[in-house]
Amino acid sequence: MTRIHGFPPIIGARPVALVLGSMPSVASLGQARYYANPQNSFWKIMAALFWPDETLNYTQQSARLAKHRIVVWDVLASCVRPGSLDSAIEMHTAVANNFLGLFTEYSSIKSIFFNGRKAEQIYQRSVVADLQLLDRELHYHNMPSTSPAMATLSFDEKLECWRELHRVVTTGA
Repeated sequence: MTRIHGFPPIIGARPVALVLGSMPSVASLGQARYYANPQNSFWKIMAALFWPDETLNYTQQSARLAKHRIVVWDVLASCVRPGSLDSAIEMHTAVANNFLGLFTEYSSIKSIFFNGRKAEQIYQRSVVADLQLLDRELHYHNMPSTSPAMATLSFDEKLECWRELHRVVTTGA
């Protein structure tokens, strides 16, 4: 199997919230953009929360999230994974992104939103121990995955859960 590599973060000045997936899907890797699968509801949810009356392209969407002080990234920098399912990640091949570096450079990040349970599990397994050097508290939010594989919740139910991201970035809490 071939090792796949993720993307650099979508990030702007003084971010406060970090949205973490596990690893880009095959569709995302092919298009070199986060959440490229048209069945993934991530961008539809972000639009409903942050730009409800506008249609934006990927570059504009990314800029809008950065303006709202939201970082989009993945827990893993690289891994071996046949297909797109998180369950297919071969964990012995997983290499985490440099979160200590991110949190050191961007001390304004206070909240982490996991886009699905697998992102949180990989983060706990591969990242948390390295963060003991940080001198600040991070707030963690486990969100329902926006992936089409997470079919137990409707779009509206997912949107309602993700409203917490809007609350955090607009109130700074």
